[in-house]
Formats: sequence, structure tokens, C-alpha cells
Amino acid sequence: MAYGLTAFGVALGEEAAVKDVVAEYTEDVERVLGYGYEYIHRAPPDVSVTDLAVEAGRRALESVNPREVDLLVLALTDLADHLYWDAAARVQWALGLSHAEAVLVDQGCVGGVTAFDTVAGRFATHPGYRTALVIGANRTVEAYWNRLDTHSLLFSDGAAAAVAVRDAPTLRWRSSYAETDGRYADFFRMDVGGARQPFVPGAETPAVRDAWDVVDQFEHDAERLAAYAEEIDERTARAVHRACRQADCAEEGLARLLLLNDNARVLATQAELVGVPIERTNARLAALNGHFGAADHLFSLARMDEAGELAPGDLVALAANGRGMHWACTVLQC
Repeated sequence: MAYGLTAFGVALGEEAAVKDVVAEYTEDVERVLGYGYEYIHRAPPDVSVTDLAVEAGRRALESVNPREVDLLVLALTDLADHLYWDAAARVQWALGLSHAEAVLVDQGCVGGVTAFDTVAGRFATHPGYRTALVIGANRTVEAYWNRLDTHSLLFSDGAAAAVAVRDAPTLRWRSSYAETDGRYADFFRMDVGGARQPFVPGAETPAVRDAWDVVDQFEHDAERLAAYAEEIDERTARAVHRACRQADCAEEGLARLLLLNDNARVLATQAELVGVPIERTNARLAALNGHFGAADHLFSLARMDEAGELAPGDLVALAANGRGMHWACTVLQC
């Protein structure tokens, strides 16, 4: 079973210089500036995550008849437009993909990587499927959490899409690997609003558990917290090692290693663990755009493809971690 990527589409929020807006979000300005980001993207209040996903998908499909698309895979990071509602089905309808099965991937920031495995699986079990649309999207819900102060990465609003075609010779899927560790499932959740503790009229607006709550989980023990951070990086690198082994290629042979649009320190650490020079990563794109959640890898691929930075035969690894927690890597070959 093989497929390749043939077209991309991107839709972003409005660009803002971090130095100009950081004081809107935190008093700890120097810490946030120290992460190394130059810009973020913020969508207008009336633009939702599915609006961004539809726009990115529409741009990717400019040369494709929507009725020929057999599968839509939508990966989201934050909340969708509504509860009790299928965002993937909404995007399918808005794009006119009347013959496409719609699948929603909800694994946080790692979903844009595991989506490639979902496409591979659906193509393997549905021989009639020939064309798929993969979309990663993020729209920060600022009512519930702070896009600049919640984590050690700065969240942007945007979506990126790619058309995947069975047997296409460009950016061919070679392998995918994923693993999960449910010990950390309660990190980064919102306690209020689910079945266990529904919203209560008139109550204060709930907040998402953030990085500071993770510190509380480890009882402010610096050694345990450092071990957790190291585990995240090491298991991200392990996912790359295992995906490369499945693809029968070596890490040093990777032309590109695309990670989450994380802060400069994390990107440097993970690149070193994998054994790829930082210059071959998406570090510059991350600093210039912020973190698009599940859209990071598709966004980086789209920008590199547009700039002509990917040469025939190049091996590209997409690697990420996400809440749950999950780690995953997909290897593509140009």
C-alpha cells in the first residue's frame, strides 16, 4: 500500500509580533520572549477552527474535483466550534466532499502526524479509496486558556491541508509509528464541562489545566519534573528511530526532521537526540509563526514544498508528542 501527497493548502490567522502583544497575555514578558518566537497568528473572533480548516482544504483542492475525494481526515488540537458536534462532518459538507468518509482525529498536537497513519489504514482496508484530504487545524479558545502563558510554546491559529493520492510518486508515505502512555491522560484537561462535572450556569469560566498544573502534579519536585520533560523528548526521538527502522532508512539520512513548532530549546534538544542538525528542522518556521497544534507538520511541509526546499529522494520525518500522552512519527520520501 502506498500513497503520496500532491498538493497543499494553508489558512492562517492575522500575524502579530510577539514583542508587541506579549504584555496582553502575561506580566512575565522576558520569560515568554526567551522562548525565541518572533510572530504568532491570531484569527478574528468570528473565525472558527472549522472555518480555517475549510479554507485550507479549499486551497489544497484547487485542482481536484471534490466529488473524487474518498476520505477526509481532520486533526484538531483545541475545542471544536460546538459540543455534541462532529467537526469533520461539517468540514466535509462545507467542502462539497459528498462521497467522502469523514474521520476526526482528536489527539492534541500529535494528531497531524497520526492522521497519516489513519490515511494509510483506510487505504489498506478500502481498495476503492484513491484520494484523501488531510487537514490539521488549531484555533485557540482564549476563554479557557492563555495562548502565550499556558505552555512553553506560543499557540497560533491556522490550518494546513494536503491531498493524498494512492500510488502518487511525490512525498510518498513510507512508514508510521505511534505509542501511548495513559499515565499522563489527566494532564492538560479541562475539569469542568464534561459528563463528570458539567457546566453550571452562572459559575466562573473554567480553565484548562496547563503547564503550571503539571508542576503541581509533580509536587514541585524539580527532579521529577525534569525527568518528565526528558521523557517527552526521548520518546519523541524514539518514535523517529522506530519509524525510520520500519522505513528501512537511517536517521542521518533524513533531509528534514519536522517537529512541533516548539520553543528553540526543545527543538534543539530533540534534533540532537535524533541526530539531525538543527538546520534540517523546522526551527526557523516555528520562530516565525508560532505553534499551530495539529497543523504544524502540514504547515511546514507546505512552506518547504512551496519554497522548493524538498528535492527528489529526500526523506522527511514528521515527529510529535501530544496530550494523552501520545508520541508518533511518519516518514515520507520526496
